[in-house]
Amino acid sequence: MQRLSAIVSGAMLASSVSSRLVETSLSIFASKGTFSTFSNRKGNQNFQKEAVRSDFLKWVSVGFFRAYMFATGFTPLQPKPLESIMDIGRAKNKSPEDLASIWDDYHLGRGHIGASMKAKLYRLLEQRAADCQYFVIPLWRGSGYTTMFAQVKIPHMMFTSLEDYKARGTQASPYLTVCHYTEFAESKGLVLIRGDVVFTSKLNDSEAEWLLKTAQSFYLNDSRFKLVECFNKQTRDFEFKDVLRALDMPVL
Repeated sequence: MQRLSAIVSGAMLASSVSSRLVETSLSIFASKGTFSTFSNRKGNQNFQKEAVRSDFLKWVSVGFFRAYMFATGFTPLQPKPLESIMDIGRAKNKSPEDLASIWDDYHLGRGHIGASMKAKLYRLLEQRAADCQYFVIPLWRGSGYTTMFAQVKIPHMMFTSLEDYKARGTQASPYLTVCHYTEFAESKGLVLIRGDVVFTSKLNDSEAEWLLKTAQSFYLNDSRFKLVECFNKQTRDFEFKDVLRALDMPVL
């Protein structure tokens, strides 16, 4: 999800702050703050009931032909409430820029991804994801790529690999889950984003950050969103090589 930042310019508000400001400002986060996440199937029964249409799975280019229901049994990690992560009352006194920077810096080295976006872009993402919930993103690794399957059901996003789903079917687990927090959307025009890498053996933090930014770019950039629409609405016309070209990746 990189070098794409220019395409979603303004989406991410993160900026570095001095170590002194970070040290002082991190007190807005809950002292309990171990970001334990857990599977809560009961609490997420309604997260996703729709099946991925079988014609999504037609491409020879990604070597995937099984027409199972992707989301059935595919349960996201239950996100922690924002108030369990930070002192919202104290955070209200921060500027949007400072809050975004503090949020990002707090997550560094903690096995999570901290990001933020403007509320107006979040609303666009929410609008576009309403009827275009699925997409495929190639994750470049060395001399080739791994094709990731994204499910966007705001305020959540989930990513797994097509190969893992090919092997596990409906039991495939997400590699990365993302939650958007809208508590400051009205007052500061800011939405905080937190990603949890579920399997660090299959996805590292930098790859997870790239996936998040790349998914954002396909939903927020008008030209790229046409590929998302095609994938969801005219799947038979969808060409995976167009995604590769959009990302300046070689068509193997």
